[in-house]
Amino acid sequence: MYPESDYLLLSGLQHLRFCPRQCALIHIEQLWKENFFTASGRVLHEKVHGGIGESRKIIRIERDLKISSQKLGVAGQTDVVEFYSDGRIIPVEYKHGQPKPDTSDEVQLCAQAICLEEMLGCSVSEGALFYFKIRRRITVPITAELRKETEELAFKFHDLVEEGLTPKAEYKKKCESCSFIDECFPESAGRSKSVDIYVKRRLNTNEDFSSDL
Repeated sequence: MYPESDYLLLSGLQHLRFCPRQCALIHIEQLWKENFFTASGRVLHEKVHGGIGESRKIIRIERDLKISSQKLGVAGQTDVVEFYSDGRIIPVEYKHGQPKPDTSDEVQLCAQAICLEEMLGCSVSEGALFYFKIRRRITVPITAELRKETEELAFKFHDLVEEGLTPKAEYKKKCESCSFIDECFPESAGRSKSVDIYVKRRLNTNEDFSSDL
C-alpha cells in the first residue's frame, strides 16, 4: 500500500508500457510535447469530459470521476464510468487512434477498474475501450493476467520515478508516432550513423540513407 503523498499519475502506466523512456521524460523530467496524435486525442478527450452525467433506462453514466488506488499508488480521472441497474460497473476509456499491438491501453483501463474496486468496494470484471479512428467499442475483460501485469507495471513505475534516471533511447517502429521523437533521437541510439544524417532523414530529403539503418 502506498501513502497518498506517493501517488503517481495513473496515465503513467500507459506511458511506461508504451516506452520507459517516454514515461521518464514525462514523469521524471516533466516534459511534454504535442504532435498531431496527442493534440487530436486531447481535443477528443475534452469533448468527452465536457459532457455531463446522464441516466437512461438501466444505466447511469458518470464522467470525470476522480479515482485512486492505495495498492497501485496511482490517482487519475476517468473518461466515463457506466453504472448498470444489475450492479455492473464498467469504466470506458476513449482513444483517438486504433487498437495498439501491446497492452498499454488495457493496462490503463485495468488500473481504473482496480481504483473503482477499492473506492466503491465492488468488483469490476470488464471495461471498454472506444477508438475514434475505427468508431468501435471493444470490451476488455479484467482478467487475473491483466491485473498482474498492471500491478507489476505500477511497481516498476514507482521504482523508475524513485530512481530518477531516464532510460536510454531504443528505436522501434512505434517511435514514429511519439511526440518526443525529435528530442529523443531514437534512430541514432546505439548506431554508427551521425546526428546529421538523422536530421536530414527527418527533414525528408531525397538522399538515400538506407545503408545507415
